Amino acid sequence: MNLDLQFKIKNDKNLLNYLRQNSNWYKYLNRSPRNFDNFVSEMKEAYKLRPTDKFNNLCEKLDLISSFINVLK
Repeated sequence: MNLDLQFKIKNDKNLLNYLRQNSNWYKYLNRSPRNFDNFVSEMKEAYKLRPTDKFNNLCEKLDLISSFINVLK
């Protein structure tokens, strides 16, 4: 794994934790640094950091708030 990739991973806590939990990615990142984009997208999918996940989370929170308001009425 080249130094740039190592610095990117060590500076991002989520990437480092995901790499430790899924050690098979060491092999892929060592073989080809081009796999880094796939690694990041899989990490975002696992930790639900994609924009669609954030939007869904916001919608769920709004539904919860509206249900609380309806109960109080």
